[in-house]
Amino acid sequence: MAGREAEALTAARARACPRPSPLTRAARAASTLAALAVLGCSKTDEPKRDPSVTTTTATATTTATAAPAPSGFSMMLPQNQLRFVAAAKGADVASLVRDESQKQKALGRRLLVYVGATWCEPCQTFHHAAAKGELDGAFPDLTLLEFDADADGERLRAAGYTSRYIPLFALPSADGRASGKIIEGSVKGDRAVADITPRLRGLLALAEPPR
Repeated sequence: MAGREAEALTAARARACPRPSPLTRAARAASTLAALAVLGCSKTDEPKRDPSVTTTTATATTTATAAPAPSGFSMMLPQNQLRFVAAAKGADVASLVRDESQKQKALGRRLLVYVGATWCEPCQTFHHAAAKGELDGAFPDLTLLEFDADADGERLRAAGYTSRYIPLFALPSADGRASGKIIEGSVKGDRAVADITPRLRGLLALAEPPR
């Protein structure tokens, strides 16, 4: 029975928010609309409050891109909370991740790469829970460097950050490129946060603690 339940949960995660394959702009738009109709990750649907990610090694979430924080701003933020940092547009991903990782390490925090989308229901659920402070107790020293699966797909692939499903949570290497240690996808609905949290803890356990 345990094996069947695990297979069922994996299948549910896979159905939640599969990551779109690279297509031309027109073909991507058409395939996205068709996929959303089938999978339920609709851009027009009101997102339910849960994160999206499938199994492999971690999980992630998605929200609107925030404006760059002013210099020294991170020092003014409360330390014991889960944070999202919007990735700078157009910058080389590996360099961006490496620099942000060093910055967070100096603050005594850990960094993961997060990839989501505005149409991803589990991603939006995870974001909502984080905004309400519901994940601060579980991840008080975690910063998520946030990318958009649609807008940043090409430059993410160049740095090795790939997955079949979102949200994607990825542990970076020291050089900022993907380490291959990830968790991806999740279930839809209220169980998304509960599904992602233990897997995210497992992924962080593979990381070197900040000094």
